[in-house]
Amino acid sequence: MDLVALQSLLDNTSFLVLFITMLVYWGGAAFPSLTVLQKLGTIGVAIANLCMATLLGARWLEAGYFPLSNLYESLFFLAWGVTTMHLIAENMSRSRWVGTVTTPVAMGITAFAALSLPEEMQNSAPLVPALKSNWLMMHVSVMMISYSALLVGSLLAIAFLIVTRGQKIELRGSSVGNGSYRLRNNQPESEDPLTAIAFTKEQPSFDGNAAVLTQPSLENLAAAPSLSPQMLSLADTLDNISYRIIGLGFPLLTIGIISGGVWANEAWGSYWSWDPKETWALITWLVFAAYLHARITRGWQGRQPALLAAAGFVVVWICYLGVNILGKGLHSYGWFF
Repeated sequence: MDLVALQSLLDNTSFLVLFITMLVYWGGAAFPSLTVLQKLGTIGVAIANLCMATLLGARWLEAGYFPLSNLYESLFFLAWGVTTMHLIAENMSRSRWVGTVTTPVAMGITAFAALSLPEEMQNSAPLVPALKSNWLMMHVSVMMISYSALLVGSLLAIAFLIVTRGQKIELRGSSVGNGSYRLRNNQPESEDPLTAIAFTKEQPSFDGNAAVLTQPSLENLAAAPSLSPQMLSLADTLDNISYRIIGLGFPLLTIGIISGGVWANEAWGSYWSWDPKETWALITWLVFAAYLHARITRGWQGRQPALLAAAGFVVVWICYLGVNILGKGLHSYGWFF
């Protein structure tokens, strides 16, 4: 089998495996007692990850350069990064909810690359002069991995919003500089035992932490829909892992932007030219910098940072794909011709 035929087989296999895996994770979420489904889902993601890694390796051997020069290669590298981050997040959380939100995105990426792109955009082509540089591997690969981490972290934040149904949930141990000490000191003093219960209702959660449903009064406590201890524990887990994955992606994004500036200076004689791609990369950096600042310095947890991360999910897609679809700027080559 030649390398071209192998690539065609692997991209379709990746899509099919991820589609089946998505259904497995959704089945596991619908029937929590079937724990075997989560194990099967993990195996499916690992198989898809291996298929995409093999595809990229075959592409590298065929073309003779690192496979990140066009949209087809970039999409599969992104899908590989998303599945890699999925495996990391799932290993940290042991939660089936990770797969319910990450596998649809990974499957959609592979479907777009393998089934929607025209054949001429899937074929390897000689590099344009500006891409014939060692910075191609350094800059683009780091940026793509950072996108993968930020997307997975944002998806977990969206899952947190779904699980908590929009309620204000205050969590312990999910951000630096706050947690149980802050919660204890923010609880009002009251001799009324019922009021005290309203402010100290605790449930077991991930890594020994506790999730607290913040309610300002007994009336609000009665009016708000209640969350089960399992949902509170799951919410704490999702918030914690989302924070950690975004914390991994942000420094990679920073390194990618800096390396891109150095490469731009070598190629075009300027570190920064306010190209649309550069502008949206800066916007992406600012959104997630605000997220981390709010969590570490301001002590935000729960719904507020999750909403910010959800906005970051949209911003990452605009930066990665939306700008290139417009076909404008210095970064438009190698994507849509």
